[in-house]
Amino acid sequence: MGGAITGIVSGLLAYYNEAGWLLGFLLYVLVDKFVIAIVRELPEDIPEPRMILRKAFWGGWFLFWLFFTMMTYTLVTDFQPVCYSNQSLLYKMVESGNASIKCVFAMG
Repeated sequence: MGGAITGIVSGLLAYYNEAGWLLGFLLYVLVDKFVIAIVRELPEDIPEPRMILRKAFWGGWFLFWLFFTMMTYTLVTDFQPVCYSNQSLLYKMVESGNASIKCVFAMG
């Protein structure tokens, strides 16, 4: 849940400022420090408090943060895919009717 919330916040802030991506990492550190401060007794499989940070990071937080950051940023910026070639998979999907977008060609 924390990864989703920080991802949405990061995606929205990245739309307004490039440094918004870094806010997700800051929120990650603050939330986990908050959790460590609240948890008095560690489970047996976690010998030290730093293990909580590693398990939380690789146990899903990073993936959720990355997914929700990218999704939110894409939705806010009204992303339009660009076809670079009429041989690309995107172009073939659009032309065959399997995609609900229009193919915009890059100039250049």
